[in-house]
Amino acid sequence: MLEDKNPKRTPLEELGEFGLIEHLTKNFTPTHPTTIKGINDDAAVMEFGDRQTVISTDLLVEGVHFDLSYAPLKHLGYKAVAVNLSDICAMNATPTQITVSIAVSNRFPVEALEELYDGIALACKRYKVDLVGGDTTSSTKGLLISVTAIGVAPKEDITYRNTAKPNDLLVVSGDLGGAYLGLQVLEREKEVFKVNPNNQPDLAPYAYIVERQLKPEPRADIPEILKDLQVRPTSMIDISDGLSSEILHLCKQSGVGCNLYEDKIPLDPQVISTSEEFELNSTMVALSGGEDYELLFTIAQEDYPKIKGNPHLSVIGHMTEKHEGAHLITRIGTKIPLEARGWNALKKD
Repeated sequence: MLEDKNPKRTPLEELGEFGLIEHLTKNFTPTHPTTIKGINDDAAVMEFGDRQTVISTDLLVEGVHFDLSYAPLKHLGYKAVAVNLSDICAMNATPTQITVSIAVSNRFPVEALEELYDGIALACKRYKVDLVGGDTTSSTKGLLISVTAIGVAPKEDITYRNTAKPNDLLVVSGDLGGAYLGLQVLEREKEVFKVNPNNQPDLAPYAYIVERQLKPEPRADIPEILKDLQVRPTSMIDISDGLSSEILHLCKQSGVGCNLYEDKIPLDPQVISTSEEFELNSTMVALSGGEDYELLFTIAQEDYPKIKGNPHLSVIGHMTEKHEGAHLITRIGTKIPLEARGWNALKKD
């Protein structure tokens, strides 16, 4: 039989980030009894005695995930740690250690890397985690940062994406959309600066949303808050790719549907005003913007009185039977199917 000289070539963007992960790892099955959870959640879970260890890793690439023309290296170091700790928090666990590996080109002096590690150290101090290892190597393509985060929790506290049930309430921490709009402001000011380098941007009116983009904070406080309230979430995920994408992850992995109510989505006033300035729909910004690193989780209906009125938490919907699908209920009562329009790192420009 002649060899096919024109084998099919599937573009990466056709599968997308999560489709690619699922495709490449479909033949990997855990064999060690200590491996409790592998791929397809915010972090892996391993069991050693009466406590479980969760591990997550993330890669940030210059020109793909960050732009050093407006991202200070100290902020970048902090953010690299923060986004990984968010995955640990999304398992309802406590982060304890990190490793950091970098690949760096010769355009960076030692002093620049000192700034980067100052940010890493600040995040470690803020969230009480230890830097316990890593690696450094050269790069021909700028700066790459890989952080692995480790955390622990009692076995009964670990929370997965695949355990939501119909009629569970959908809850989110904080507010949404700020990080995406902060990025839009920074990109706009970058273009203005290119035209007129003497024109210094005034970012003061956008301080909150710019900080949401450059220096996000993982919600390490939420597992503690829930524990104090005696609420055990039935599923949980962090919001890195936009609210709609994360809801669909919960629905797919748990085998449920969802009704999300537009008028319940928490938006900061600066998000609303900046959306108007950029002529964007603030709801769509919250649904698709990403990088908010808030926690999205479900709880049993009987736990609602325990969280009612809590300033950190908003009930934004409820889970339904799978056949009902996932929908946004608009302010005027229209039912619109939810779509994952979040950022795809593998999509061509």
